[in-house]
Amino acid sequence: MFQIVLFEPEIPPNTGNVIRLAANLGATLHLIEPLGFSLDIKAVRRAGLDYHDLTRVQTHSDLESCLQQLLTPDVQLFACTTKGSVSYVDAQYRAGDILLFGPETRGLPERVREDDRVTDRIRVPMRQGNRSLNLSNSVAIIGYEAWRQIGFEGAS
Repeated sequence: MFQIVLFEPEIPPNTGNVIRLAANLGATLHLIEPLGFSLDIKAVRRAGLDYHDLTRVQTHSDLESCLQQLLTPDVQLFACTTKGSVSYVDAQYRAGDILLFGPETRGLPERVREDDRVTDRIRVPMRQGNRSLNLSNSVAIIGYEAWRQIGFEGAS
């Protein structure tokens, strides 16, 4: 299935929602440090992040170590950003692809968006002048389109 990567997520409930979403998509969730919250048991429960038993969640000290683990010649890396030039519905997804999302308050840094390994910089269309969608909503929109394109593999 897909790999969902949250680069330096800041808001615990968003990450909690993405954990549950990843479970429903059959995706693995990768969290890139530093995190804006603690993952210790007490903090996780308090923040509503205790869905981790439903999905595979991995934490990485930096993006490079994560990409070294996940990127292979047949895997595409999609940078999901409001600065993208390709609509998420026009991207061609395959099982195993990486969907990379930035932190809630600042998005993906330019150095990440412009990395040569990025296949496409994709975006969710929005009305002009509006603020960005919530992170977990963006992951849901793009994740379900990617899953739809591979025929909802594994769905009941």
